[in-house]
Formats: sequence, C-alpha cells, structure tokens
Amino acid sequence: MAKIFGIDLGTANTLICAKGRGIILRAPSVVAINDTSREIVALGMSAKNMLGKTPEGITAFRPLRGGVIAEYEVASKMVRGFLEVSGAFSIFSRPAIIVCIPHEATGVEKRALEDAIFEAGARSVALIDEPLAAAIGTGLRVGAAKGSMIVDIGGGSTEIAVISHGGIVSAGSVRIAGDQFDDAIVEHLRKTRSTLIGTATAEDLKRGCGSAHAAFDKGEMTVAGRNLLSGLGATIKVSSGEIREAVREPLYEIIDAIKHTLETTPPELSSDIYDYGIMLTGGGAMLRGVDRLISEKTGIKVTVAKRPLEAVCIGISRVLESEGQMGDLLRYRGR
Repeated sequence: MAKIFGIDLGTANTLICAKGRGIILRAPSVVAINDTSREIVALGMSAKNMLGKTPEGITAFRPLRGGVIAEYEVASKMVRGFLEVSGAFSIFSRPAIIVCIPHEATGVEKRALEDAIFEAGARSVALIDEPLAAAIGTGLRVGAAKGSMIVDIGGGSTEIAVISHGGIVSAGSVRIAGDQFDDAIVEHLRKTRSTLIGTATAEDLKRGCGSAHAAFDKGEMTVAGRNLLSGLGATIKVSSGEIREAVREPLYEIIDAIKHTLETTPPELSSDIYDYGIMLTGGGAMLRGVDRLISEKTGIKVTVAKRPLEAVCIGISRVLESEGQMGDLLRYRGR
C-alpha cells in the first residue's frame, strides 16, 4: 500500500506530515546548488546557514517566492530530498502527496506545483487550499454554517479567507509577509542609519526585539553590518521602535487586505466574524503585538493560533487521518 504524505511547501519553511505519524519534518525551504552540475550541495538548515556566505561556484537560495514555485527544477529536487529524508520511498511504491496551494494561485502556478511534486517522485498529487488547511489546523469548524475568518501570514504571502460550510466564501491574498518585513528592516536601516545588514540579521532583529505595537516594546538589540559611508564594518543598536517603524508599511498593506476581504463578505457571515473573531496563523503571527494591531484597526477580536507555524501542516495531517471524510476539500491529479 502506498504511503500518504502531506506537504506544507512554504516560501520560508517546508513541513511534512505522514498518515499516522503527524509532522515528521520541519526545515527551511532553502537549497545550495553547484552552479555547474546543478546538483544539490546542501538542503534545509545547512543550506540556510550558507545564505550570503557561499564560495564561487555554489549558490544558496529559496526556490519559492511569494508562496509559489519560482525555480521549478531546484524546487523539485528540494522536495525529493525532503521526502527521501522522511522515508517516503520504497522499492515497490511511490508516495501519494497532499500539498497546500495559495487560494488565489493561477492555473499556471498550480500546474507548476503539481508537476514539481510529480517530478520529485509522487504517485499522485492532491491540492488543498492553504487557508482551509490552516483553519482545520487551528481547530476552526470549517464545515459549520457559521462564518470563520483565517489570516495566514507566511514567509512570502498572506492568505485571508472567510470559510463556511466547508468552503471559502470570500478571500484575499497579498504577496507581502515575513520576507517583506525583513526587507523593510534592511531598507530602513540603510536609509536612516547608513548601515547595510543582511536579511538573516534583519530576521534576527525581527525576532529579538521586533514588535508591531508599542505595548510590546522589547528594548534594543546590537547587530553588526557595514557602514555605507566608510565602507567598514560597524555595530549599531536598533530599538524595538525602529523595527515597528520599518515594518509599518507592509503590515498596513496586510491590514488593508483584511479589511477588503471583510467588505466582500456576505452580511450574515460578517456578523459571525464580529462575534467569534479572526484566527491568525503563520510565522508572521509570531511578531509581537501583531494581533493587537490588527484588532485595533479592524475592531474585531484577533486570536493567535497555539501553533501558528505548524497550523497548515496540522490541518493537512487531520485531512489525512479523516479516512476520506474531508476528501471533498481536495483536488486530485494522478499519473
């Protein structure tokens, strides 16, 4: 009997679950390849540690951008590597795969994802909308008559959806998320402090002293970079307030997308959302105070999921364990 696996193939991280085993792999969606042979040199965390530090002839990068595949060949090899580590293959069978896809992904983007998973060795591929998987993973009753709202702030995109009766009623998606927060921090320090830092350092700042709301101020943090005036290395102290200022614009674009989705939601479901609130998932949900900021700007209670980084994969895992009861949420394609 073929093994069945679920994949949350994110811009920043990849999670894999297996039927009966739960989540079995968590790794950064990063690969390092030999520029000549195009073979993978490093994968996951070991590749992430090489970002910006590779010698000539080797390139480390993310093959996904904005939640969809940007480098087809490399993405396929990355998925194959992760599946091999997870024990997905045997002499006699190839695995069946369920993988999430952004709700508003184009037909071309969906086909590219399916083809990449098949190229990685899958026997069959089923797609599930990312917001639905996230909602299931947080415990929201997606099959109920009431409306539920989920906001998934990932690495490359933010997915917003209102769900009722097991389907998405209204949705929004913006290619703004955690990566854009990091880029905004880099650009802010370049402009205001004449100091250039890498995106990895920006991510450390975001996690160490970053916040979205003044009530969650975390003081200062010292980081190293390059002074653009002298060209020499320098260390600077960056405050939580500076990080808030840096990420303000991308955060407000996400909030505008949430408001737009609310505006397109039927009134009957809108009242449910105002009663029950918004569920927040994804790595971006871990930015301190982002729930408070969204709540203040929308007037709706916001709750951060207990396991925001794993919500999508947990949702896929629950679909795997449902013994076909949630099969109507999937779109299959076989070979």
